[in-house]
Amino acid sequence: MSAAWKVVPGSGAMKTIVTGGAGFIGSHLVDRLLAEGHEVEVVDNLSSGSLGNLANARAEYSKQLNFHNLDIRSNELADLMVKRKPEVVYHLAAQADVRVSVADPLLDAEINVMGSLKVMEAAKVAGARKIVFAASGGTLYGDVDPSDLPVKESQPHFPLSPYGVSKKAVCDYLAAYRELFAMEFTALALANVYGPRQDPHGEAGVVAIFAGNLNEGKPCTIFGDGLQTRDFVYVDDVVDGFSKAASKGDGLIINIGTGNETSVNELYAAMATAAGSDMQPEYAPARPGELMRSSLDPKRAEIQLGWKSWTRLVDGSAQVLEHERTSQG
Repeated sequence: MSAAWKVVPGSGAMKTIVTGGAGFIGSHLVDRLLAEGHEVEVVDNLSSGSLGNLANARAEYSKQLNFHNLDIRSNELADLMVKRKPEVVYHLAAQADVRVSVADPLLDAEINVMGSLKVMEAAKVAGARKIVFAASGGTLYGDVDPSDLPVKESQPHFPLSPYGVSKKAVCDYLAAYRELFAMEFTALALANVYGPRQDPHGEAGVVAIFAGNLNEGKPCTIFGDGLQTRDFVYVDDVVDGFSKAASKGDGLIINIGTGNETSVNELYAAMATAAGSDMQPEYAPARPGELMRSSLDPKRAEIQLGWKSWTRLVDGSAQVLEHERTSQG
């Protein structure tokens, strides 16, 4: 847990449910909610999450935390929500691999669209006040003109992958549920989130992948020329946005990013220096469909949530290197 923010549990404690709460971002959010004094029910089928991510939370906050090995597509989800009566549902569970969505759009839609509808229906029946949804800033807007960077929320939504389409669809459903059933929502369009607990063996987390390889003395692969840019935002900063969205930003899609572009070459150079490595990266052909440039304008988040990212990439990536080093040790 970051020392950059300090939480004093107060009288505003509430009941919450976090879907995908054993995952990378979800487990950090669970830590934050528990530190704020809230009761947390984690729903996760452990297809990509891990109980290890919740080990400290379960040890320290056993009275405030319950874990449910449950798929969001299960009919049992509604029973659980009705029984627990959460005030706020944080919905992070998803099929999050763009390549999987391209290879199997039906599976992607089944989890991300139908699963999310199950979450909304369960929240509605349980009388939840609000859903805070983890949307995708990179895929939601598609391949925008460089002159439109950093992207504002007013940018047309033009996702180019089934994964992006599914995330857009959920945002549209949330807006409909708000009008039809008066259930509030905030959708956080996340930039490239990185930090400890991210899977270094996955395809999405380039910071974690570089950290794992650098710590093991293995060469890192950069796809394309490395000039492609991303907006890297640290996970503690991101969960601060989720926390604030419980009571702010109603009915809005809000970017959670830094507004800064960092090339993959720049990222590698900074991380190699931090790791004390002079190893040069290896280059491979660019992956089809990959965006060349991406960054999100965070001004709406500052205005509506009172949120700003504060962690510099050099500091956050050093935390990932240290986490990977400790995990391997």
